[in-house]
Amino acid sequence: MPRQTPEQIAANRARYLELKAAGAGHAPLVLPPPTPRDSAPPGADAVKLSETLPGGWYWTGIIRRGQVLRIANPEATPGVSLLTWNLADPSERYNHADTIKIQWTAELRKGRVLFSDMGRVLLSIVEDCSGRHDTVVGGSTPASVARTYGADSGVRNARDNFILAVGKHGLTQRDIPPCITFFAPVTVNADGRFSFDAAAVTPGDFVSLRAEMDLILAVSNTPHPLAPKVSPVPVELTIHNAPAAGPDDLCRTATAEAVRGFINTDAYLSA
Repeated sequence: MPRQTPEQIAANRARYLELKAAGAGHAPLVLPPPTPRDSAPPGADAVKLSETLPGGWYWTGIIRRGQVLRIANPEATPGVSLLTWNLADPSERYNHADTIKIQWTAELRKGRVLFSDMGRVLLSIVEDCSGRHDTVVGGSTPASVARTYGADSGVRNARDNFILAVGKHGLTQRDIPPCITFFAPVTVNADGRFSFDAAAVTPGDFVSLRAEMDLILAVSNTPHPLAPKVSPVPVELTIHNAPAAGPDDLCRTATAEAVRGFINTDAYLSA
């Protein structure tokens, strides 16, 4: 492909900024504050699954439309990675680039949604204490673990965990896209380099994700690749029933892009 001229680059950037401004004009001026850490957990009668996920390990399973996955981080492990696929057609899966581009932000927190590569909404962030999640860098790999812990450390990584997880659903390594990692406060410094703000990982944080269709989930309790050397600690996973989203639901109405995503999702599910 021919290299673009400076004029073409400038024109493309100007068009991007124009579209970004138009998109931001439809976004809420203020998203809700973080969910209080002492918020009541779901009632026992609503809970469908409750598991402690040890440090370094993974969980995979099915979540039904309207159910909520709550990931609680009582001991402040620096990163819990997640991937998800459409149960009816796993070729449709979480797309980190579209999730960022469609919503004009990499800051995913309460009120935002996770998009598939088909422009449909897979998960909605309905509660969130942290607001510091990374969907750019990706999860840990054998190489990142070797750099931080040493080549013979035996520390597990998200990439290998996801390979094991997808195999349980008849999927392969080809079905593994870049993941989102919760409780991972990644920033970009003045030199354009990513950095990890370990002090912003707080004990007791949790995030709650509502399934917008029947999904396959995979969760890897492995620290973010930029996190400092730590011993992974357990997190708590809960899947519970929740009231149906109403017409004024924040995640369904926060942006024009989310509205269109839910129109696509609802049309697909009603077909």
